[in-house]
Amino acid sequence: VARAVNSPVYSPEVLARKYGSRPVKVAQRALDVLIALGVFALKLLIDQRYGRVDQNKRKRGAELRMILTRLGPTFVKIGQGLSTRPDICPPEYIEELSQLQDALPTFPDSDAFACIESELELPLDSIFSSISATPVAAASLGQVYKAQLKYCGQLVAVKVQRPGIQEAIGLDFYLMRGLGFLINKYVSGITSDVVALVDEFAQRVYQELNYVQEGQNAKRFKKLYADKEDILVPDIFWDYTSGKVLTMEWISGVKLNEPDALKRHGLKVLDLVSTGIQCSLRQLLESGYFHADPHPGNLLATPEGRLAFIDFGMMSETPEKARYAIIGHIVHLVNRDYEAMARDYYALDFLSPEVDVSPIVPALQSFFDDALDATVSDLNFKAIVDGLGTVFYQYPFTVPAYYALIFKSLTVLEGLALRADPNFKVLAASYPYIAKRLLTDPNPYLRDALIELLFKDGRLRWNRLENLLVQGRKDRDFSTKDALQPVLRLLLDPNGEELRVLVIKEAVHVMEAIVLASAIDTYNSIPYFMRILLNSDANGPFIMSAAELKTLLDLRDQVFRIWGLLQTSESFDPQLLQPVLQVLQQPEAHGLGVRLAGGVTRRLAARMLQQVLLT
Repeated sequence: VARAVNSPVYSPEVLARKYGSRPVKVAQRALDVLIALGVFALKLLIDQRYGRVDQNKRKRGAELRMILTRLGPTFVKIGQGLSTRPDICPPEYIEELSQLQDALPTFPDSDAFACIESELELPLDSIFSSISATPVAAASLGQVYKAQLKYCGQLVAVKVQRPGIQEAIGLDFYLMRGLGFLINKYVSGITSDVVALVDEFAQRVYQELNYVQEGQNAKRFKKLYADKEDILVPDIFWDYTSGKVLTMEWISGVKLNEPDALKRHGLKVLDLVSTGIQCSLRQLLESGYFHADPHPGNLLATPEGRLAFIDFGMMSETPEKARYAIIGHIVHLVNRDYEAMARDYYALDFLSPEVDVSPIVPALQSFFDDALDATVSDLNFKAIVDGLGTVFYQYPFTVPAYYALIFKSLTVLEGLALRADPNFKVLAASYPYIAKRLLTDPNPYLRDALIELLFKDGRLRWNRLENLLVQGRKDRDFSTKDALQPVLRLLLDPNGEELRVLVIKEAVHVMEAIVLASAIDTYNSIPYFMRILLNSDANGPFIMSAAELKTLLDLRDQVFRIWGLLQTSESFDPQLLQPVLQVLQQPEAHGLGVRLAGGVTRRLAARMLQQVLLT
């Protein structure tokens, strides 16, 4: 920490004072940037003049990507940031900008080794018994060497910051901020504050220049997520880490975008991506602290099949309120409740409270009705992101940084999987986790979301409960015990009267179905000649239509299937019923039982009276 005390911190005021007195340097860089961007802007004006804006979106997006690459690391970073901002860029631009990679020529090895000695205040040969003569990897802000620590023989990766990078990005962000002021003032088509966006991404890039902070990020990430055996996070060697040098455990592995190498090691991309998605969901929706840049260069598959995260420069956090709102948003999507989906954008901070969401509802309905009716291969996360991007671009949305980075993270993971399986859907792979959270999380917001998902028009949708259990069991952390007790406690809560009415009503239907279906099964076991003597209806001993009979039998069978799912869960133990009995022994449960018994008795009595009157 002491070594990083002078690490750069983004400050627009400091940059303004520094470069405000260096007009020649600023003018030279500004001219380079203006020529490149000016030619691009001229092409956009010509497209607008001749009505070819939509026709050339894809082409212009590709040109912008190449321009930003030529302008250097700051503009590469800005391009990557824009690729996660559907409220600023149309989908065609986002698709092109998402191809940007942090790949630049290496800087001299002598400069890198001198930086190590200066930062750590030790001769190179006293730290490492060996170090690679050339970098094994290079990125926009630094390059990496493979070395062996002298004191213990541990293989390590040594990341060294690019010389002069602070000066280069400082000048670029000073210019970009000035451009942002002009855009805010003169360009009416952009609804977001461009200066604020420049500041937001400049802050993140500057954080990446502090390698001690990156080490702290890795330490926190390891503590939160490396408890799973299929996740690997390297250790940091703090004695050999400073603001510009980061020394971490060397991880031998294969990049996820190298299918041939993975195949040679007997590894499957889909298994690794599934691990990445489950870890990402824990990051996004449990602790909220997540890796914001999981591109193929930052993820490795080890020979043992573990997924290793190796770069922690760009991290972000999901606010607690948003974590639950995201799950609720998925429930509303499943229910096709587009008005509720639109209102979710308030909780997600996409819209300010004074914005009227009523015009947005038809746009959501138009897109999602088509998307949900699409084939399995078409309904992927990227298609949904593109569709939402179109909606965001048309209305006054401001996508928070954390949500834009979520889009980016999951889109990258799905893109890797689609190379191996064109029908892969990240949403389908995420559903077991979502189902487990809905079934087991006692949080009031998620309990309400579960009730909203399961009940409609006063009836329990048993098919959805069955599907939740089927999907939830696929999650390795699913617990049958956790799925039962929170629901019962909610049912007996003093404020749960509305739910109790629904549950009692449904329980009466279930008990009636079980009793009558059992009677029908008993009747069907009687020899045929005896059934003729009883002169029964063709549908059995009760006078009812074939449709009503089928409904009864289907309900009984579905309830039994659900109980079977609970019984066959890996975590099922008969003792899990003990807390259920404890809950049922509470005073509130006695009244519930009386109401249920009364309802069943009245229902069966009415059924018997109906049989007598119709006989």
